[in-house]
Amino acid sequence: MKFLNCLDRQLVVAKVKMYVDLAKNCRGTHMSRFIEIIEHYRGYDFNNHSISQILTELKEILSAKKALAEISFNYFIEKKSPVSKKRGLMDYQCKIIGNIVESGKIETSLIVSVPISCVCPCSMAISKYGAHNQRGVVNLKVKTNAFIWLEDLISLVEKHGGSSDVFSLLKRKDEKYITEKMFKNPKFVEDVVRDIAVNLKNDSRIDKFSVECINFESIHNHNAYAKITEQ
Repeated sequence: MKFLNCLDRQLVVAKVKMYVDLAKNCRGTHMSRFIEIIEHYRGYDFNNHSISQILTELKEILSAKKALAEISFNYFIEKKSPVSKKRGLMDYQCKIIGNIVESGKIETSLIVSVPISCVCPCSMAISKYGAHNQRGVVNLKVKTNAFIWLEDLISLVEKHGGSSDVFSLLKRKDEKYITEKMFKNPKFVEDVVRDIAVNLKNDSRIDKFSVECINFESIHNHNAYAKITEQ
């Protein structure tokens, strides 16, 4: 599948799930029709609006009142390290979910999972030497009223989320820079989701969202979790 991004096109391997409701007098659906529809779009440019066409075809061809499709894939973005400017690819788990109801109204949601790093404010406040830190992941789901790039959502999380974003390639001077940056910006998971939510509310393209953060604790036998949902 060729996924259209803000710079060019990216070839991705996607996992596709498609569903329709069944009339009460039907014993089952026509499974081959699912394959026929998705095959039609193989090789086409794809974005978060293309799913509307797939849903419309699903609903009409299978005589369904409702249809739902999920397209999951790893998305790659080239990032430069902050000081040495070394290039490396970061992968992000992404998903597009589309739903069409009996009236023909279509709702689409974008989901991105973005890794982050956090320094614990509590540990920093009480410790004589440094503080503990952990890797985490932000799962962001948005319902949009206009086109929005995946890069926009990923960038928003990386800019406003954790104590630092994560890189695939770092040299020693990059590690020094990031470590010092993180200790200047310690965050709880609650801080992470609040800061992201504030910026999502200011984006007129986004109608609804949920943002959750999971930190994989380095000194506790549990993870830290927070979530904000805006309906």
